[in-house]
Amino acid sequence: MIRFLQKDNRVVKALFVVIIAAASVSMVVYLIPGLTGQGAVSADTYAVVYPHWYSKFLSSGETISQEKVTQQARQQLQQRNPQYASNPMIVGLFEQQVGQQLVQQQILLAEAEKLGITANSDDVAQYLHTGQAGQVLFPNGQFIGKDQYAALIANRFDMSVADFEENVKHDIAIRRLESLITAGVTVDEKEAKQLYLKNNIKIKFDYAVISGDDLRKQINPSDGELEEFFKKNAARYANAVPEQRTISYFSFTPNDVPGGVVQPNQQEIQQYFSAHQSEYSMPEQSRARHILIKVDKGADAKTDAAAKAKAEGLLKQIQGGANFADLAKKNSDDPGSKDSGGELGFAQRGHMVPEFDNAIFTQKVGDSKIVKTQYGYHIVQVEERQAAHSQQLSDVLPTIQATLVRQKSAASQENYSRALTSEAIKNGLQKTAAAHHLQLMTTAPINSQGVIPALPDGSTLIAHAFQAKQTDPPQSAPTGEGYAVFQVAGITPAHAPNFADWKSHVEDDYRNEQVPAMLSQKTSELAAKAKAMNDLAKAAKEVGAAVKTSDLVGESGQVPELGAVGQVAPQLFDMAPGAISGPINAGRTGVVVKVLDKQEPTPEDTAKNLDQTRDQILQQKRNEAFEVFANGIISDYKKRNRVRVNAKPQAPLPGE
Repeated sequence: MIRFLQKDNRVVKALFVVIIAAASVSMVVYLIPGLTGQGAVSADTYAVVYPHWYSKFLSSGETISQEKVTQQARQQLQQRNPQYASNPMIVGLFEQQVGQQLVQQQILLAEAEKLGITANSDDVAQYLHTGQAGQVLFPNGQFIGKDQYAALIANRFDMSVADFEENVKHDIAIRRLESLITAGVTVDEKEAKQLYLKNNIKIKFDYAVISGDDLRKQINPSDGELEEFFKKNAARYANAVPEQRTISYFSFTPNDVPGGVVQPNQQEIQQYFSAHQSEYSMPEQSRARHILIKVDKGADAKTDAAAKAKAEGLLKQIQGGANFADLAKKNSDDPGSKDSGGELGFAQRGHMVPEFDNAIFTQKVGDSKIVKTQYGYHIVQVEERQAAHSQQLSDVLPTIQATLVRQKSAASQENYSRALTSEAIKNGLQKTAAAHHLQLMTTAPINSQGVIPALPDGSTLIAHAFQAKQTDPPQSAPTGEGYAVFQVAGITPAHAPNFADWKSHVEDDYRNEQVPAMLSQKTSELAAKAKAMNDLAKAAKEVGAAVKTSDLVGESGQVPELGAVGQVAPQLFDMAPGAISGPINAGRTGVVVKVLDKQEPTPEDTAKNLDQTRDQILQQKRNEAFEVFANGIISDYKKRNRVRVNAKPQAPLPGE
């Protein structure tokens, strides 16, 4: 149930990650090929957008700095894929993506302003008071405070409050533009009804399967056929053996750093504690347990009443002295907590769904009551409540000491790697390694996806090595446990292999090329036989195909060896019971189907879900309409040369 109830990280991310992303949450962001324009811009500028035709002549364009692009790329990469945040190649690709998003955003903001659409500080304040933002910043209607607000923005996203609120303002303006552009989009009842019926038909069927893997085993080419295939596809194998590099390096661990790990003194500990006071402020918390009697969304009144009656019966047992934990293990529908007797642990205000959150912070400790939420009926028992308080230095001393030791160790390792690199540039790797009692090693030739077995993590070193020239001086890279100082010792360019060395790969390629045609032919033969005999099982037996039976599935249902039915074979939902399909290409398999049963939603279900379906279609149409508008505007800016992008930004990456 923790999965159901807790909203901690997701709420914060839903608020902040979406807002600080360069593009609006409500617009459809696409990378526009060829957005890079002509014309020179300064090295610290990523792009300039000219809102009006005369802006270029007046030099009054809106500038997007390279610093901003780099900063937001780093932030987004750190949040989504932190393991790549130190990879220069990945960071560079991410910068291109973020840069184009910022250009698109600036173009849409310019168009919004032309239409008189803006947002001000009052709009930002109202936005931050409502929805998910309000739950984070104004729990129980009380502002968390300027200091905590600023710390939250700075700690999570390395942004100032002013920059953050400017992003919120941009987001509001673009969403207002979207509302204006899509105001005329409508959906009629007939369209909504047809879509609901289509999406909620369920079918059950027999299906005969021909396996591509089985066919592959039947393909046994001779050496002559393989050699002929190899010669015929010479261009395909021209660079089949990837570029390889030999790398000389020596590495060190924290234990090799002169002076060892320096322990923080009392003054440093106190300074750190004082600078991070907001992190040691503990809000009010409540510890509770519960028993969930689940009620599915859209359940009828009879089902709801039965769940409520069961919850009331369990509550009476608890009030009569029954063991709460035993009842939870036997009756709770929450797989996340039932095995632990319904225990949910401590939770802060605003981290559970509203009804549950209110219960655990208003019920008396020890009381058990029934609470209704979107998930069903909960018997909630409050076990303990802690008032808001600030932790003392003694409470967090071990944590601070460990943090400072890590920081000092990281700094000393980085400084040592810089010193060794400078020395290696002057004296060479061999002499430098020997002078510091470190072992110089040289790898076997490796490709860009290879590994260096002697290092805990050689990925960064390899990435840097494949960007370097053989004549470049030594440089350093982290290894996951210290640093390595390295130099490219040799380069073997990508080249074509000889047939004997590459025979197994050629055989795989040969078979892979033959399988699709064979699979298509065999499946077509099976479909023709099944229809001619009007008997799928008999036809499948003749060709050696296995016959299986599906469950009753809808459009999104998954069927083994077929996949998502609505994507792979949507035509099945239009077939009548008893009908046999044509050949279906399911990728690795070929399938022929005989429909056994077909169930359509009742008029009552259709009527009950009509509004929700209409809203879904409406939102999709609005997204599509705004996408067309946005792409049209961006295309016009490109055509009229009102975007200048620095194709090769010169600003250095932070930390380089």
